[in-house]
Amino acid sequence: MKPLKLIALDEEDLAVVSSHLQDAVVRVGDMVYQPSKKRFAAVLNRFDWETAQGSNGKDYKRRRTALRFDRVFGAKLRNIRPSAEERVLSLLAVHFEPDEAPAGKVTLTFSGDASIQLKVECIEAELKDLGPAWTTRSKPEHPGNEPGS
Repeated sequence: MKPLKLIALDEEDLAVVSSHLQDAVVRVGDMVYQPSKKRFAAVLNRFDWETAQGSNGKDYKRRRTALRFDRVFGAKLRNIRPSAEERVLSLLAVHFEPDEAPAGKVTLTFSGDASIQLKVECIEAELKDLGPAWTTRSKPEHPGNEPGS
């Protein structure tokens, strides 16, 4: 599996990034908003959906991945306490809500009704795999996606 490196500069690009990050897990302590740099960054363990599609259940993989947003002017947390650094969140999706073009809000939606909303000047994001993949025993499941449903 080749390391992934993606740049997102519009909504379509961000949708691709979101699909690769679906079911990534991240510790609260591995996310940071840096107002002085106008940057939000996170290091996640992403599930490799590309190889899982052809897998018979014996070769599921995760990989350490960095996610960075630049031109960020604010961050709002919902149901996330920065002091709960060891809490693990499961990322469901990343989406963009336009405001006055090209500005808007990027929302990272996590399970458990948690989210981070970033006020951005424009979409400027990078996703980059940081190292080798490792095997994981289970594939993330979603209600309604079970076999036979």
